[in-house]
Amino acid sequence: MHEKRVRKAIITDAGFASRYLPITKTVPKGMLPLGNKPIMQFIVEECAEAGIEEIIIVATPEGKPVYEDYFNNNVNRIRKQLAAQGKEDRYEPVQHVLDFPKIVVITQDESLPYGNGSPVASAQRFIDGEEAFLVMYSDDIIFGAQRDAKTMVDLYEANPDVSGIIMSQEVSLDVVHKYGIIKFKADSSTDLDYIVEKPNKGTEPSRLGSYGRYLLTPDVMQYLVPSNTGKDNELWTVDAITQVAKTKRILVGKTKGEWMTTGDPENYFKAHLKFVLDQEKYGEKVSEWVKELS
Repeated sequence: MHEKRVRKAIITDAGFASRYLPITKTVPKGMLPLGNKPIMQFIVEECAEAGIEEIIIVATPEGKPVYEDYFNNNVNRIRKQLAAQGKEDRYEPVQHVLDFPKIVVITQDESLPYGNGSPVASAQRFIDGEEAFLVMYSDDIIFGAQRDAKTMVDLYEANPDVSGIIMSQEVSLDVVHKYGIIKFKADSSTDLDYIVEKPNKGTEPSRLGSYGRYLLTPDVMQYLVPSNTGKDNELWTVDAITQVAKTKRILVGKTKGEWMTTGDPENYFKAHLKFVLDQEKYGEKVSEWVKELS
């Protein structure tokens, strides 16, 4: 029997989310809604679609009990009340959440420096012994019939020699200066050389933007250590991936869906609007409402 090569995923939501205050002083950013379910559930579903068996959510100390409650509490009293009212179907979305793969919620190691690599490093003990694992930032969501988790797992099956996969999406020339842009190795259109962070317009090495969807091997962990901080004295996942790419092969995959960020309130609203238009029954009414309100 073929043994599954990618079994675990790390999803990070361990930042302060200061651009969303005051709501994020109580509600983790990944719990902000897309329709009637939170961003984090949308990403967990992406993992489940790819056959992931265990998910490690790295949260803030305030966020940890919120996520544990959301993914484990069966709200039995509500289920009983719905049954008594003949509305059992309304419980089905809750059962869907309870049926997800195993979810473990941890907090970031406080001894690690600030930076998006620290939540990944904090989950190291959960991926010890794994051949490869996914890393997914809760800021980034993927729309489409095939989302990135499955694309990465499929690419790894087809390219077993790689030490990592990073996902990318083409961005327009007017926004290349806002993102990390992929530089390929010489004579290659698939292998990462390094990421150019926010290049000046006209200097970009490609039009492919990198975002928070990675398949990594344990090779990366030797670089996710406090002594390896980079810009602004932060620990960066991309820096660690670039260091692996110096001696090993990191494959660049292109999304089969559409990447959108929820990293700030404006982009979150845009992503939420797309979700409603695409997936909610009332989505077709939105354009009428906009005319009404304006």
